[in-house]
Amino acid sequence: MYPDYLAGYVKQVERTRPKRLELALTGEPVFPPMTAAEREDVLTKYHPDYSKGAKRPVRVGPNKGEEMTTEVAVLMEAHSMIRPKLLELGLREPDYETDLLIIGGGGAGCWAAITAARQGVKSLIATKLRIGDANTMMSEGGMQAAVSRTDSPTRHYLDAMGGGHFENDPALVRVLTEDAPEVVRELENLGVIWDKEPDGSMQVLHGGGTSRKRMVSCRDYIGAVIMRTLMDEVRNHPDLISIREFEPAVELILDENGHCAGAVLYSLDTEQFLIVRAKATIIATGGFGRLHIRGFATTNHYGATGDGLVMAYRAGAKLKFMDSVQYHPTGAVFPEQIAGFLITEKIRGAGGQPLNRFGELFVFPREPRDVESAAIIRECSHDRNNGIDTYVGRTGVWLDSPIIDMIHGEGYIRRQFPGMCRQFSRFGIDITKEPMLIYPSLHYQNGGIAINERCETSIPGLYVAGEASGGVHGRNRLMGNSVLDYNVFGRRAGHYATEYARTAKLGRLSLEHIAEHARALKREGIDTDMISPLILPSYTPEDVKIQQLARLGNIPAMHSMLRSRFTPEERRTRP
Repeated sequence: MYPDYLAGYVKQVERTRPKRLELALTGEPVFPPMTAAEREDVLTKYHPDYSKGAKRPVRVGPNKGEEMTTEVAVLMEAHSMIRPKLLELGLREPDYETDLLIIGGGGAGCWAAITAARQGVKSLIATKLRIGDANTMMSEGGMQAAVSRTDSPTRHYLDAMGGGHFENDPALVRVLTEDAPEVVRELENLGVIWDKEPDGSMQVLHGGGTSRKRMVSCRDYIGAVIMRTLMDEVRNHPDLISIREFEPAVELILDENGHCAGAVLYSLDTEQFLIVRAKATIIATGGFGRLHIRGFATTNHYGATGDGLVMAYRAGAKLKFMDSVQYHPTGAVFPEQIAGFLITEKIRGAGGQPLNRFGELFVFPREPRDVESAAIIRECSHDRNNGIDTYVGRTGVWLDSPIIDMIHGEGYIRRQFPGMCRQFSRFGIDITKEPMLIYPSLHYQNGGIAINERCETSIPGLYVAGEASGGVHGRNRLMGNSVLDYNVFGRRAGHYATEYARTAKLGRLSLEHIAEHARALKREGIDTDMISPLILPSYTPEDVKIQQLARLGNIPAMHSMLRSRFTPEERRTRP
């Protein structure tokens, strides 16, 4: 139940629902889809990527001079946590040696380890938190795959290219869409139970920007179901797959020939650096939602701080589309305890409608995500002022979920969205009877480390899979293609990295690229206290930060993550 100050707006939703339901039952669009010109207009005026200060040129590294999202550029220009000279002994006597090092324990990382194990190659998964603590676990709605009789990988390809504004890497999109049906079968063989029709065929739904119903699902738990299945399979191979939890990688190691030869890990328990020597390395570190780009709340898990981007960039790998960020159109605004919480696009695919404060539709519910988000931001802007404000200063629009049961029959919402029902019921809101208050939430890293269809980077021996990679989605990703992405490219990275590791011969290990990065910062006159990778976000109040700094004698430890938590202004004003 909503508080009184919001309940009046709920009545507006109920007032307009009969006419909207009547239109929805005809099968016609409930609101006119935008033309290409209208999409371009709303994006350039209201999407956060186009706001003042959203981008700036990066001043060091392989992409020097190119525009990046400002918060990302700051990370690329930060100092390393390590001092190479202090780790010279460790490079000669590594703590771990393995055929394949996998950085990240989410869906892509687990798939890579499973694939390597099937080929008899040993791997080590180094993960920041626990295995499975990843954005993989957070996904809800579904995965795109052309498995119905009216669909094809070619149609899927065209939809994905269009959603990415035709800037995607065509070779990567071809692989993504052609491998999709096989991924569905493989996951089912491992134990994933897909939603199916009474005749046993796959249940498929629409997503934003799709020309066919293509979304396969596991109610609204697809990420949890897939992640649990992959974790179980990883643990079925203890002789071939080792797992190091709470030991995130902080820098890559190259050999004297410039080939990737492992990584430096940082133990969150002991604050020690650990050296891993590996014949091949896969970065599967996921996204950067916890950077809170442009101050947005995020749907991402706690460890999503873009670490893989930093490590690969310092080692010399190029990044792609790092000026583009995806904001999911429907993040929770109320209650405050779950602000930013993902409300799956599957809700709109099933008939849910975005409405303004007057209960009026203002956008076609299944526009591509960037367009839908920009339209919601426009509706809440001062230009239109049609949003609903909460007492804590957030604003949003309604997502009419009760209309879904009226379209499909009573009980549909509880069957298809049990997780969503449970999450809101904790706060006394029944989404089968009341709408949800929503606003765009920082959701996905459109760009990433440049790869080819073999998941290879420009650095021999370094592979990337999942959200950390860039190119497959262009400048906007369609719903369900991220789940597909980490499944397709996690498998591929495992396969091709294993092939490479079988014949790889490593030279002397080196961290010279870290020293060169420090010199580049000095040459460019970049004066910063920032250290990256960030590893974990900080939500510490400013006054507590100052107290922490004071307890350290105003001199943060050189390798402490605390040092990354202070802006230069805070350092100048500390007691």
